[in-house]
Amino acid sequence: MRRTLAILVENRTGELARIVGLFSARGYNIENLSVAETLDPGISRVTLVTNGDDAMAEQIIKQLEKQIRVLSATDLTVIDHIEREMVLVHVNAEAENARLEVTKLASIFDAKVIDKSEDGVTVEAVAEGHKVDALLRSLQPFGIREVARGRLAIGRLPVSYPQITQITETTESQLKIVVPV
Repeated sequence: MRRTLAILVENRTGELARIVGLFSARGYNIENLSVAETLDPGISRVTLVTNGDDAMAEQIIKQLEKQIRVLSATDLTVIDHIEREMVLVHVNAEAENARLEVTKLASIFDAKVIDKSEDGVTVEAVAEGHKVDALLRSLQPFGIREVARGRLAIGRLPVSYPQITQITETTESQLKIVVPV
């Protein structure tokens, strides 16, 4: 079963390597990985997609929570959440009618053409994974040159995992996390 994990970590050098190392050491594959700063520049949010059963997910969450600089780890798969996938696609379209056809297809999928050249276009889409797959199948006859895609997820409101509003460093190895009540 596909699992989507949300992990809040201190934004420090090497933290992503530690997380990836946990998966690698146990032979788990990471299908998708997205990392970015949160509103607090000292905290990064990792959205990670993997495959596994309930026992695997439970084990990896426990291992993540043992990490000193991991502030929280949540299996979004088991809570009400929203997932979206973004894709950027370079598509062959040398003739003007091909560019028009690609533009029409993009609009059917609520995607948009974000760049054009003499011999192709770049399409951007943000949708559920199965819709992104359908868009790619529709563009395949034109010839797809390159695809970049990634997945993000967030719990539905009210958020059912800790919302960290402030972190203050108390010592080199300990953090004080302020969670609103």
